[in-house]
Amino acid sequence: MTQPRQFVVEADGGSRGNPGPAGYGAVVIDPATGETLAEAAEYIGVATNNVAEYKGLIAGLRAAKALVPDASAEGGPRVHVRMDSKLVVEQMSGRWKIKHPDMKPLAAEAARILPASLVTYEWIPREKNKHADRLANEAMDAGKRGKQWEPSSSTADLDTPRSSVADALPPVSGPPGDAAAGAARARAALNRPAPAATTTPQVGWGVAPDLGAPATFVLLRHGETALTPEKRFSGSGGTDPELSAVGRGQAERAADAFAARGTVQEIVSSPLRRCRETAAAVAARLGLEVGIEEGLRETDFGDWEGLTFGEVKERYGADLDAWLASAKAAPTGGGESFAQVARRVAASRDRLVTRYAGRTVLVVTHVTPIKTLVRLALGAPQESLFRMELSAASVSAVAYYTDGNASVRLLNDTSHLR
Repeated sequence: MTQPRQFVVEADGGSRGNPGPAGYGAVVIDPATGETLAEAAEYIGVATNNVAEYKGLIAGLRAAKALVPDASAEGGPRVHVRMDSKLVVEQMSGRWKIKHPDMKPLAAEAARILPASLVTYEWIPREKNKHADRLANEAMDAGKRGKQWEPSSSTADLDTPRSSVADALPPVSGPPGDAAAGAARARAALNRPAPAATTTPQVGWGVAPDLGAPATFVLLRHGETALTPEKRFSGSGGTDPELSAVGRGQAERAADAFAARGTVQEIVSSPLRRCRETAAAVAARLGLEVGIEEGLRETDFGDWEGLTFGEVKERYGADLDAWLASAKAAPTGGGESFAQVARRVAASRDRLVTRYAGRTVLVVTHVTPIKTLVRLALGAPQESLFRMELSAASVSAVAYYTDGNASVRLLNDTSHLR
């Protein structure tokens, strides 16, 4: 009997907003040589991370099948799928139930491409899925330009080592239908022990034993300024006020709380003064440096800067009504819409999640960025921004897992200020 071809499929998908502009990437690899045999990527419009990941899996399986188009179920290609989506891997392996209505038809479509006896699945860390990840990002970048991904412009295979894939699937010596033995050999080959970790296991906010340590954002709103108690619009287009005496006291109490908890490993701040001063108070207690992330600045409120809500309503009533009704409406005088803010905050989130994978990061920022991060993590609509309360120097927390999912762990905690 002729031994069937064996392939490794690496697939990924992403959404800039979850849901938001989404795309997927997939690559088929010859496990004997590490050679890239096929690539697929596509911008799919607005979708969630999980939908994009399933679309990537489907594209990868189809690409593998296309390489052996005349094969029967008995002599078809054996495929080992490697993905950094724990959800997709566990659901397609049959260990997790598929409950979400959007996932069920996608999983069924993936299952129909090749017989289950010929496909095995493995979860891998995101850093080992760089080829497919880069293809997915290229697809999303192309979609942003109003185009579709083209293989001729791809750089996804550059600098991607294949030594870990070269012997991914062992020779098949038994009957092609022996799925259990084949899956066991594949897992044995691909799950070689990793080098012993040298980092300290996380506790508190950093615990996530099921998916590994997530990137956890501890979201600290800056302390009060002179404008805060008067509830005046104070964004990135105004006077850039400093902390008031009350605000400095709030920052010190926050610093005390984080020093007592001991879980913060990194600090990142908005570039605006009130955040930098708040972050500096915490950094001084923890002995950490403060990184600046431009995308975490507050909304530019245009001509509304420094005004109360009532004053804006009196002077710019029609513009205020439009702003309250649509995330695409911007404040008078060239301010930013919430949709614009969401795009830059999501981009900053993605950069920070990649940079601080598995770490707990204190993110010192403003009302709109914090509400936006919470809204995106929940998949909530834009109008939810008006339904959250965030006090000065309050603490919220969101954990970002390696499979692309997020979990809101805390919102508007002010217990450290009492």
